[in-house]
Amino acid sequence: MQQDQQGDGGSSTKGGRRPGRLRLILISGGLALTLAAGGAAAYKYEIFSDTGEPVSFGKVEQKTAAASDVPPDVRMPTGPPAAFVRTHRLPDGTQIGKATLTGAKSGFTGDVWVWVPQEYHEPRYARSAFPVLISLPGGRGYPTNYWGTGPGLGLQKAVSDGAKAGTSLPFILVMPVTNADTKHHFDGSDIPGQPKMGTWMAEDVPDFAKANFRTFTSRDGWAFMGSSAGGFNGFKQLLKYPDRFKAVIASGTDIVPDSPLWNGNTKAMDENNPEKLAAKLIADGGPDVYVNFQIGTAETGREKAEKFMKEYGRGPVHTALQVIQDGEHNGKSYVRGMREGSLAWISKVMSGPTPDPGGP
Repeated sequence: MQQDQQGDGGSSTKGGRRPGRLRLILISGGLALTLAAGGAAAYKYEIFSDTGEPVSFGKVEQKTAAASDVPPDVRMPTGPPAAFVRTHRLPDGTQIGKATLTGAKSGFTGDVWVWVPQEYHEPRYARSAFPVLISLPGGRGYPTNYWGTGPGLGLQKAVSDGAKAGTSLPFILVMPVTNADTKHHFDGSDIPGQPKMGTWMAEDVPDFAKANFRTFTSRDGWAFMGSSAGGFNGFKQLLKYPDRFKAVIASGTDIVPDSPLWNGNTKAMDENNPEKLAAKLIADGGPDVYVNFQIGTAETGREKAEKFMKEYGRGPVHTALQVIQDGEHNGKSYVRGMREGSLAWISKVMSGPTPDPGGP
């Protein structure tokens, strides 16, 4: 009997079996369809991971536009650009990147995660500023920031969905570490004898954003959001520097500084106490600031927020309370509160990007 010839796939045609070449084509086609259908999922679950690769969030050379072409409220990236590496690629194609920053003013070195909305890359916004929401975690806040390392919490998607629905501005999220080590919390302050975590947050982190992104020249494009200790941090920065920042979403936050590192230094604590800072702002008559407290019904602390609102929510200190039904003391609950109202609230008091009528 004549021996059957082997096909390219090495299989015989005897007994009605498909030739090897045809089987290879079918397998290849099926694989292609599978990849096409599951490409987004493949990236989501990092089957094809590009984590750790360099990533750019915009071209610093956008500053080549003539100064006269840039609106006066827009600051083009000042540079030098940071060396970002990709940490996550989200299903909508947006990315989270991380860079290490050594603060020129604080001297502290820590990591910063960033995310920009899809709108940032659209040609019609090429000469527009975007608002920055500095997003701060609870807990130790070092060596990571869970808003940056845990996109599953939903912060980025909440901003994306809100921007598409017209209920939220398309914020740039800047997510730095908040503490200098894992053993202490620093109240977002320059505690005497300790790393200058207040300067890091109020000056170095915003300067980092200005170096890399198109931002607003005024405080109308600068705000904070944070949970727990991160909520206190942003809340305090706003009241201490109302000339630089305009609003905060403070979730499950403390109201007064409580780090043991103060060692009884009452004067230094008072300079970083939101109650004292709010009283001074009221006495000075402004500028206006906007504080949105978020609190879940399944956590404690509501009475502290309501007490602050009653005593200091007047004059230039505008306050609101977002109650999260069944919300707990965690990031997912606070993102739900942002979706239910806080993102819309803060977006109404902030400046957003303006499309260029004469642009591409």
